[in-house]
Amino acid sequence: MPETTPLIKAALNLRVGAGFDVYGEKMTDNEKRFIKSIFSGDSSGHDYYHTIRVYKLATKIAKQENADVKTVQLAALLHDVDDIKLFPDNYATKKNAVDFMTINKIDGKRIEAVRKIIDEVSFAGTDSVVPDTIEGKCVQDADRLDAIGAIGIARTFAYGGSRGRKIYDPEIKPKMGMNKEEYRNNQDSTSINHFYENLLLLKDMMNTTEGKKLAEHRQAVMQEFLNEFMIEWEGKM
Repeated sequence: MPETTPLIKAALNLRVGAGFDVYGEKMTDNEKRFIKSIFSGDSSGHDYYHTIRVYKLATKIAKQENADVKTVQLAALLHDVDDIKLFPDNYATKKNAVDFMTINKIDGKRIEAVRKIIDEVSFAGTDSVVPDTIEGKCVQDADRLDAIGAIGIARTFAYGGSRGRKIYDPEIKPKMGMNKEEYRNNQDSTSINHFYENLLLLKDMMNTTEGKKLAEHRQAVMQEFLNEFMIEWEGKM
C-alpha cells in the first residue's frame, strides 16, 4: 500500500469511527469531514462548500439524465481533491482520490471510471474535452455551473485575490482561444478577463439538458454584472 499521508490517515480514522456511505442519497457527516480536511484553509474558491454545491448539482442533473447516481456522486465528491492548482504533485496520479476510494473498498472498475471523470472535468481552453459518459457529463456540467452566475462571480475574485491578480486593467486584453498549456500559464491576466477567457464560454459548452437550462440564468447574471462593472469603472454611475 502506498505511503499514508495525513489526509488519508484522517479518512482512515473516519472510516473506523463510523464508516462512509459514498453511495447514500446525501453526503454523510464523515464524508463532509473528509472533504473539510482536504480543503481546510482554502480561500481560492476551491473549498469545501464548492464541493458540496457541485455534489448537489451533479446529483440533481444525474437524476434528470438517468445516469448512475452512485458514480456521479463519488466523482463530484472527489473532483477537486487532486486539482492541479491546489495539489500539483498529485494531479497526474489522482493520489488523494484513489487512496480514498481504495481505503473505502470501492471496486476497481468504479475507481477507474471516477478517475477518468476527474481527468475530463476541468476547463482546458481549446483542449477541453466532452466526457465519454453521461456520468462525466453530469459532473462536468455541475462543476461549470458553480463557476458561473453569482457564485461564479464571487469565486472569480476570491481566486484572483489568492493569486495576486488585478481586478481589471484596460491595458491587459483578454487572450482568446488559448489551448490547455497557454491557459494554465496565463498568470498575468485579470479577474475581469477571466470572464471572457473562460466563464462566458461555459454556457455553450454544457452537455446536459438540465445543465443548459440552469446555465441560462447564471449567464444573464454575469452579463448584467459585467455591464454594471464597466459603467461604474468609468465613473458614469
